[in-house]
Amino acid sequence: MAITDQFQRPLHDLRISVTDRCNFRCRYCMPAEIFGPDYQYLPRKDILDYEEIARLAKVFISLGVRKLRLTGGEPLLRKNLVELISQLAAIDQLEDLALTTNGTALAQQAKALKDAGLQRVTVSLDALDPDIFTAMNGINARPDKTLRGIIAAKEAGLLVKVNTVVQRGINESEVLPLVKFAQQHGLILRFIEYMDTGAAHGWKLDKVVPSSELLTHLKEHFELKPLAPNHPGETAVRHRLAGSDAELGFISSVTQPFCTNCSRARLTADGHLFTCLFAPNGHDLKEVLRGGASDEELAQTLRAIWDLRSDRYSEIRSQATEASHPRPEMSYLGG
Repeated sequence: MAITDQFQRPLHDLRISVTDRCNFRCRYCMPAEIFGPDYQYLPRKDILDYEEIARLAKVFISLGVRKLRLTGGEPLLRKNLVELISQLAAIDQLEDLALTTNGTALAQQAKALKDAGLQRVTVSLDALDPDIFTAMNGINARPDKTLRGIIAAKEAGLLVKVNTVVQRGINESEVLPLVKFAQQHGLILRFIEYMDTGAAHGWKLDKVVPSSELLTHLKEHFELKPLAPNHPGETAVRHRLAGSDAELGFISSVTQPFCTNCSRARLTADGHLFTCLFAPNGHDLKEVLRGGASDEELAQTLRAIWDLRSDRYSEIRSQATEASHPRPEMSYLGG
C-alpha cells in the first residue's frame, strides 16, 4: 500500500548506496585533502549484504516504491554487484532499475549488468577536455575509460544518461563540447546545478551556474524543443536537440527547488534511511533489520518514518547555506 508524507508526497524512488568507497576524488564530492589515504571508510561488518538490501527493497516496494537506483561512492567497486542486480530485478512490481557510476569500470561490466537485469545507467562526466577532467577528478585520471564505458553501455542495450555538474570558473567551457558529444551519440545529457551537499567541498553560491543561464547560452547554438515531464516529480526540465536523438535536461535544485514533488528516499551502505539529501540525520534500519524484525515490522517502521517526513531544504535554503546546518557527505548518502 502506497504511503505519503506530511505534504502528501508519495514514496516512489529509492536510492541505495552499496559502498562509500570511490576511486575518484572529485572536488565537489570527495576532495583528496579530506578523503586521503588514511580516510576511514565504513567497516565491512557495518555494510548491508546483498540479501539484506534485497529484503529491504522488497519492503520498500510493498509500500509504493517503483524505482531503484544503485549508487555509492562508486557502486562498481562493490564485488559481484551483478548478484545484487539479479536479486533486485526479480522483485515483483519493480518498474525501473538503474545505476549511477563514474564509468571507469563500466566498459568491462556493462554487458553483465544488462544481462543481470539493469535497465539504465547514469554516468558522471564533467568534462571532455583531459586537463579539466583531470583537475576535477582529483586523481589525474583522463576521460578515456569513462567515455569507453558510455559507449559500451549503449552497445549493451542500456539506456544511458550523462550527468554534468557545472561549476563557475571550472568547467563552463565544456558545456558546448558535451552537448555536441551527446548529439553525436544520441545520449541524454543532464546539467546539474552545483549543490551544497555535505561540508567537505566548501560550497559557495557564486560557484553555481544557474540552469537559466545555461539554457540561454545553449539556445544561441542549438535548436531546443521543450519536452513534457516523463512522470510527476521528475527533477529535470527536458529539451530535445532538434534533428537528433539526444536530449538535454536541467536539474535546478538551487535556483528552482523541486521539493514540492520529491518522492525520493536514500538508503546508505550501512543501512541508514535519509528522507532528504540534506537531512542532518538518518534512521537506522540495519539495527531493526538485524534485530530480528519481520517484514511487516520493517514496513511499519518505514511507514512511521515517511508519515512524519516534512523535508523541504532546497525551498528554505538561506544565505548560501548556513554553516550551522549539518549535512552528511554525498559519498555517504549516495546522491
